[in-house]
Amino acid sequence: MSPIFDFFFGQYADYETYYIVLEIVAVIFGLLSVWFSKQNNIWVYPTGLISTSIYVYLLFKWGLIGDMMINGYYFIMSVYGWYVWTRKVDDSHFTPITKTTKKEHKISVLIFISTLAFVFVVYQMFDKWTSWTAYVDTVTTAVFFVGMWLMAKRKIENWLYWIVGDIISVPLYFYKGFTFTSFQYLIFTIIAIFGYLAWKKNLDSSPLILSK
Repeated sequence: MSPIFDFFFGQYADYETYYIVLEIVAVIFGLLSVWFSKQNNIWVYPTGLISTSIYVYLLFKWGLIGDMMINGYYFIMSVYGWYVWTRKVDDSHFTPITKTTKKEHKISVLIFISTLAFVFVVYQMFDKWTSWTAYVDTVTTAVFFVGMWLMAKRKIENWLYWIVGDIISVPLYFYKGFTFTSFQYLIFTIIAIFGYLAWKKNLDSSPLILSK
């Protein structure tokens, strides 16, 4: 095999084939989910549920507790988001894209801090403070928890959290040895940027003032 191929995929040499196949399937459905989110399409949730279910299993097998918790939370919030996105605010309109309110910003900060504390306790329990990646995992978990909550609420600022978390995750997952997942986050970053622009265009064309 070529040195370039070995550099990117050499870590998979010791993996069982079905783990590799499952990761690729999870990546495909993950990409579909983010694409549907960019399109403001309800299919973001069923595709996301498939991806996160697979990742919860894989990350449990790989012993990546923080990452597993992220995906477990995604699964729960996907169910909640599916409900919110299909809930009508009146007889003819579903929950629209809006800006985050002051109250929701405060809740976002609370979710971020609570997540940091929660992950810290879990990592202490499972003795996971063995690498610098654990500290980065703690931060990205908190970032993604806020992003997922805001996406479920259909708030445009969710994309900003996804962009930050995705950028950090690209080198992080590559370092951990999961090249396919690293590539997934690279594509996530690009889609998230366009997703923010698409949602902003949608919001600008039908603005709603929510600033309590």
